[in-house]
Amino acid sequence: MNSIPTKDQIKLVPKVLLHDHLDGGLRPQTIIDIAQEIGYTALPTHDATELATWFRESCDSGSLVRYLETFDHTIAVMQRREDIIRVARECALDLARDGVVYAEVRGAPELFTGQGLSMADVVEATLAGYEIGMKEAAAEGHPIVVRSLLCGMRQNKNSQEVAELVVKYRDKGVVGFDIAGPEDGFPPSDQKDTFDYLRKEDAHFTIHAGEAYGIPSIWEAIQLCGAERLGHGVRIIDDIDFSGSEPKLGRLASYVRDRRIPLELCPTSNLQTGAAASYAEHPIGVLAKLRFRVTLNTDNRLMSQTSMSFEMEEAVKAFEWDFAELQRVTINAMKSAFIPYPERLKVIEQIIKPGYAKVSSGS
Repeated sequence: MNSIPTKDQIKLVPKVLLHDHLDGGLRPQTIIDIAQEIGYTALPTHDATELATWFRESCDSGSLVRYLETFDHTIAVMQRREDIIRVARECALDLARDGVVYAEVRGAPELFTGQGLSMADVVEATLAGYEIGMKEAAAEGHPIVVRSLLCGMRQNKNSQEVAELVVKYRDKGVVGFDIAGPEDGFPPSDQKDTFDYLRKEDAHFTIHAGEAYGIPSIWEAIQLCGAERLGHGVRIIDDIDFSGSEPKLGRLASYVRDRRIPLELCPTSNLQTGAAASYAEHPIGVLAKLRFRVTLNTDNRLMSQTSMSFEMEEAVKAFEWDFAELQRVTINAMKSAFIPYPERLKVIEQIIKPGYAKVSSGS
């Protein structure tokens, strides 16, 4: 387990994904197909390869605001029930073919109601798509479990309704809640009543914090709102002093590490929005060494032209992670999933550990 995995071996190891946006992972050809069907004419190109490149280059600006604007196109082609089902089905298949065995994929239902669907309609279409995709993936020999996280947009006023849908559908494939959208100017505490409601209902939730905004956002998410996980959380690095011979953790960083609060880190995405200049400089390497509960994620596979295999390949190159380190972050993610403990344990003991042992031994 101490050897450095090859690209082919990385493709084969089991993977767990906690932070992936449904509307950030569409296949370029699917966008083109649906756009032609519905008469959407704003796409910059109708060539799938060129469109993929356009998304990536548009998101390489270093600005979270510019990054978020690219979603106008993906959201536009996800307004009909059949299109949501198609996108969710393809999401499950694409993840499974990349070796992902468990994924929590998030989306904001309010974004897909422009043509008359209710938010409940959106949730049901998404879950239907995942079910179809999971069955097809299993038939291909790539079994996967995909569960849904529902997002409220922090700049809007729909979070309470979304939270109520989390509770309504929590035994039908929805496992938690999140707030997404621009961090700066929209602190997590604006949604505190909704988080209080979720806690009263014993419902799980994560919060986007510490990506575009710093330590205050993380502090609010945890201490005022009760976040179980941090979406990104990369700016926790700002509370660590590296000036001495040994890193010295501040109060909040110590709390996050001591309480084993999971960090849903998305390195390639963070590079695009300016969190680090290169993969090797991304805080995930240091945070993993300091034994924070680091997880590795894709965020938006289309916008970043990424996959879980690619993220692992880059981490191996940047930090010389071996099989043991890849397994550690994978188990970290599975431990942090919002499904019941026995189900998490089953995946760890029956899929992840045997899978890594098999690939690392070459058997």
